[in-house]
Amino acid sequence: MEQEEALCFLKAFLEEFPAALEEGASLPVSPLSRKFTMEELHGESLELGLRLLANRGASLRLAALLCQAAYSQLLQTDLLPFQCPEEPEGDQEEKADDKAVLFQSEAVQRTFLNKLIDVALAWHRNFPKVALCPSRNLQCSIHAIKNTRRKMEDKHLALAEFNQLFGIQDDVDRAYYAVFDGHGGVDAATYASTHLHVVLSKQEMLQSDATTAFKTAFKRTDDMFRNKAKRERLRSGSTGVAVLIQDQELTVAWLGDSQAILVRDGHVVRLMDPHKPEREDEKQRIEDLGGCITFMGCWRVNGTYAVSRAIGKSVPTHKTTEMYSGAKKYLVSH
Repeated sequence: MEQEEALCFLKAFLEEFPAALEEGASLPVSPLSRKFTMEELHGESLELGLRLLANRGASLRLAALLCQAAYSQLLQTDLLPFQCPEEPEGDQEEKADDKAVLFQSEAVQRTFLNKLIDVALAWHRNFPKVALCPSRNLQCSIHAIKNTRRKMEDKHLALAEFNQLFGIQDDVDRAYYAVFDGHGGVDAATYASTHLHVVLSKQEMLQSDATTAFKTAFKRTDDMFRNKAKRERLRSGSTGVAVLIQDQELTVAWLGDSQAILVRDGHVVRLMDPHKPEREDEKQRIEDLGGCITFMGCWRVNGTYAVSRAIGKSVPTHKTTEMYSGAKKYLVSH
C-alpha cells in the first residue's frame, strides 16, 4: 500500500515537473538565502526540497528519502560555476571570521531540484527497496501562535525521519524535535531550524555520546550563524530547545528559556533548568564576561534581553535520560 501511494505521488510530481527546470526560470519554491557557504549547502537544500515535497502532499518518509538521494547526486556536481564573484574591497559587507566561499543560491538550488526530478523519475520507473513504513509510531502535535507581535519570529521542526534524511543505516531508531524562539527578527530561528539537525547528523559521537554531539552541533551552528550575521548585517537571535530520541534514550539540549518537559505515567520529569539572567550562575558568568544584569520589569542582560543565552551568544546545556519502554509518556516543548 505504501509503495502504491509513493508511486502515485511520483506520477503526479512528474506530471508537474516533466523536464528539468530551465536556466533562468523561476523556482517553484523560494530559497531561504540569496547566497550561502558550502557548509550551509546541505541544510539549505534539504529545507527547500522538503518544503517543495510537503506542499505537494508527499509523505514525510518519502520526502526524506527523495531529498537524501537528490542531495547525494548534487554532491557529485561541479558547483564552481555557481560561485559568487568576489566583491570589490569597498563594497564588501562586514567581514565574517571564516572568509568562506559563497555560492549563488538560486542557481545551486535549481540544480538540486533538477536532481530531485531525476530521482523521482528513476524511482517511478524502478522503485528501490526502501522502508516506507516507520518501525515505530511517534505521535506529534504542533501549534504555533505569534501573540501580539507583528510577525512570527519562532520556528519548529519535527523530524521522525532523521535516519532517512541523512542516509544513516544502523540499528538505532532516531527522531529529532526542536523549537526556536526568535527575537529581533526570524533570521536566527530560521537558521537554527535549518542547520542544527544537519550539523548534528555529521557528528561522529552521535550514537555513543549524544551530549557531546549536541554540544558540538550547537556551537558550530552558532559559529555559522555569527558569520552569516556579519556578512549580511543580521541582528536577530534565538533561544532554542532540541531533543534527539535514540531508541529509548532521550537527549535534550537548550539555549535560553526555551523549555521541554517529559511526562511519564502522568508525572512531570524535570529535564532542564532554563537559562535566565536571575540564575546566580548565569549572572556570575555574564558579569565575568563583562556584561551586567539589571532589573527592568524583569531581569535583563545589559538592559535588553530577558534571556541569558541564545544562538549568537553562548553554548548550550544538555541532559540525557532513559524513556523506559513500559511507561506511558510524552514530551512537551515550547
